[in-house]
Amino acid sequence: MTKFIMKHKNEIGIVILAAGNSSRLGQPKQLLGYKDSTLLKNTIAEASLVPDVIIIVVTGANHHLVEEELDPSRIKIVFNPEWESGMSSSINCGLKKIVDLYPEIENCIFAVCDQPYVSSLIFENLIQEHYKTGKGIVASAYSETLGTPVLFNKKYFNELLELQGQEGAKKIISKFSEDVVSVLFEKGNIDIDTEEDYNKLMSEF
Repeated sequence: MTKFIMKHKNEIGIVILAAGNSSRLGQPKQLLGYKDSTLLKNTIAEASLVPDVIIIVVTGANHHLVEEELDPSRIKIVFNPEWESGMSSSINCGLKKIVDLYPEIENCIFAVCDQPYVSSLIFENLIQEHYKTGKGIVASAYSETLGTPVLFNKKYFNELLELQGQEGAKKIISKFSEDVVSVLFEKGNIDIDTEEDYNKLMSEF
């Protein structure tokens, strides 16, 4: 596989959405033990393996507990005080922060903290596919759907900032389907919403 070439440092951001209150699980999913670490720290670790990216973690519910587990020297942390209003507020919060800190950002990948099989290769494939095809949106494909992690070119940043309530990236993926390409994310359909999900995941190790 040809290694993609970054045109400029700090051109790509990865925003990890970790603000939810895990209501169906009954405990913060961000802090669930996984691979001698936690679900959230595993996602951060995989993102950190991608060269020259900026990583921002959006916290919300239980943010004091979550943030004391993170290393602020490696990532930027932003608290979303509106986290209860839905996913769109965290997308908005993370994107505003990254554009404010790094105005030269050309592309932003949005990821969630509860896809245990996410890997640096998935992130790199999204970036590579964007540069190869010139498409403005590169989404992960699994279970006959397109979802996270997903890369958006900056031409969609305003659309992202206009999302409201429970709206997420899928609204924009659907709206601009002619500018979308996908990469396969095996096991991307596995996420942790309930204790049953988590127990099943741990039984496979």
